[in-house]
Amino acid sequence: MGEKIVEELRPFFDPKAVALIGATNKRGKVGNVIFENFKRNRENGSFRGKLYPVNPKLDEIEGYKVYHSVEELPDDTDLAVIAIPAKFVPATMRDIAGNGIKAVIIITGGFGELGEEGKRMEREIYEIAKANGIRVIGPNCVGIYAPDTGVDTVFLPDEKMDRPKSGPIAFVSQSGAFAAAMLDWAAGEGIGIGKMVSYGNKIDVDDADLMDYFIHDDGINVVTFYIEGVKDGRKFIEAAKRITRVKPVVALKAGRTEYGAKAASSHTGSLAGQDVIYDAVFKQTGIIRADDFEHMFDLAKAFARLKGKLPKGNRIGIITDGGGAGVMASDAVARFGLRMAELSEESRRFLKEHFPPHAVVGNPTDVVGDTDAERYRLAIEAFVNDPNVDAVVVIVLFQVPLLEDEKIIDILADYQERSGKPIVAVAMGGRKTEHYAKMLEERGVPVYPTPERGVRALAGLVRYAEYLRKA
Repeated sequence: MGEKIVEELRPFFDPKAVALIGATNKRGKVGNVIFENFKRNRENGSFRGKLYPVNPKLDEIEGYKVYHSVEELPDDTDLAVIAIPAKFVPATMRDIAGNGIKAVIIITGGFGELGEEGKRMEREIYEIAKANGIRVIGPNCVGIYAPDTGVDTVFLPDEKMDRPKSGPIAFVSQSGAFAAAMLDWAAGEGIGIGKMVSYGNKIDVDDADLMDYFIHDDGINVVTFYIEGVKDGRKFIEAAKRITRVKPVVALKAGRTEYGAKAASSHTGSLAGQDVIYDAVFKQTGIIRADDFEHMFDLAKAFARLKGKLPKGNRIGIITDGGGAGVMASDAVARFGLRMAELSEESRRFLKEHFPPHAVVGNPTDVVGDTDAERYRLAIEAFVNDPNVDAVVVIVLFQVPLLEDEKIIDILADYQERSGKPIVAVAMGGRKTEHYAKMLEERGVPVYPTPERGVRALAGLVRYAEYLRKA
């Protein structure tokens, strides 16, 4: 099954030749923005395939020959991107079937989300696809963003939306606008996205297919989903169980309330279903449920940066140079169902021998406001070597006067790399703190702006590790 799904979905992410049906030279139009995306990526070398614009009214766009019909397309075309009005799509699908193209992204909206006529067209498109072995993403979506191969069907121009660099996170979204906003946000945060899929009304390719594909994608460490509804529950559960044994999955399920469920129905035609059922399915399959957008990417960042390093239990150690931040982190440990680690006598003795009398030894350990980087190093050394500690939260208030900024970054990155225990950093502050946080992130340490967010992300790692031990 694995090889089959990889082969079927490969053209979406790494096509030999793309036909853009509805390509145009009119600036700002969907067909023009997508054309410009592929043209730019061909010029910068990220897209190595061929680009075939299709428009019956044009002969040429910016030096590219325009094909007047699908029938004229060369035989090497393995991906078609459709950006024409909904009423023309069924006939175009029949032409695509005749041409032998096996992968189609339908960007166009105006289908099942609008009522019965749209649903009828969706059924017709699906029947054509099924009969001819065609896989379809969409309709009513923004499609694919895959920076490593230069595939970019997101119809928001560069001046309106930044594109993130590549990274080990896959993001799958039922909502195209949410997907675009997320890409823009990830670019600003410096978070790498290896593949983004927006599938809209998902008449064919769905969450389960994508989970089965990403199991085999070595460039992806963690898969994140924005879900409004699942059509085939059994298929979803079976695929989720397969992937979560290999890599973590984080899901943000919208439509939790009566109002949200109603909005989801009108948005992508989804049946949101009872939220309690989704909760049970996620727990049963090892999917980590995110509370909100921020939580989803806090979790994804932890899984991605830590590269599969998981805590062996739920006992958390906290190191801080500010007592109040340590109290906040301790509250968060209780709130998210974790336990405060009891430091061993050996660890306490080691710290007391090396710390000044006014530093607070325990859990939390407070290295206090006159700390230098060496005092942090001693605390981290004790915590990572303590058998009673499963994971460590290190709160660094970079504002304290004697702390050597680059030295503490080196120390944290070094212990993150050498220790078998996950280390999560918390850096609270403004612009200067953000600068140091980015340096830490680049060295593989996940950093959060508040103790609550850092502990909550760690709780996701604990839950996933617990699932794997039972699976």
